[in-house]
Amino acid sequence: MSTTAPAGSLRPARTTTVTLENPPGGDPVEITTTDTDRTRPFLLLHGGGGVATVSAFADLLAERTHSRVLVPTHPGFDGTRRPEHLSSVIDLARSYVALLDRLALADVTVIGNSFGGWVAAEIALLDSPRVSGAVLVNAIGLEVEGHPLTNIATLTPAERAARSFHDPSRAPRPPAQSGAGSAAGPSPDIAALAAYTGPSMTDPTLAGRLKTLDLPVHVVWGASDGIVDVAHGRAFAEAIPLSHLTVLPAAGHLPQLETPEELLGALLDVGRD
Repeated sequence: MSTTAPAGSLRPARTTTVTLENPPGGDPVEITTTDTDRTRPFLLLHGGGGVATVSAFADLLAERTHSRVLVPTHPGFDGTRRPEHLSSVIDLARSYVALLDRLALADVTVIGNSFGGWVAAEIALLDSPRVSGAVLVNAIGLEVEGHPLTNIATLTPAERAARSFHDPSRAPRPPAQSGAGSAAGPSPDIAALAAYTGPSMTDPTLAGRLKTLDLPVHVVWGASDGIVDVAHGRAFAEAIPLSHLTVLPAAGHLPQLETPEELLGALLDVGRD
């Protein structure tokens, strides 16, 4: 177990790896999680860009709300191992519910961005008594007629920034080896993402299943999203009975990076309703 201490935190963030047993024939699932331990728990799920896209927002959320914020790395991302049987978004959602059970958490709000938003929706659909609400931030997963999902695997880093940010000049500088991959194939993170989502990165059954959801869900969307435009946000909100939609006018696909204060404000405003 390794430990790091973000500036100003009341307790240090802890990075641990939890091993979850699976049904007979399945390999154990290892999930590495950064845990900022305060009071009310949040499970914060990253998208295809990896855990670095949510880590700073996790610190902000913990500091401002004095909450416990868990930030897992999806198995297969950032050099972690993904067992072969962990091959769908629902599989991953079940693993996270098992993680909440292992940690004996209650009243958990699940927040997910992009692919993490789809995982958050699937967690909500599993009807765990440990989960009290979900926040979907520019989530993928729905098929919306006339509004196709952009295939990020084909984009250069510059093209990805242009589609992901309201103001592309605010995009973090990509690492030297980042990108869609090489002649040998896609990057390991993109390959892991595709293993969970399939080539279309959508599920035609998701909209119908969401209509059965009996859990409060806040849908938050950056108006300038060029990966999944705001029509997807409206589709999520229309599909979920107990939902509320907030559109952030000066944000793109990654509000937690581009406009973290505005995203946090939106979450807290709904929480006070």
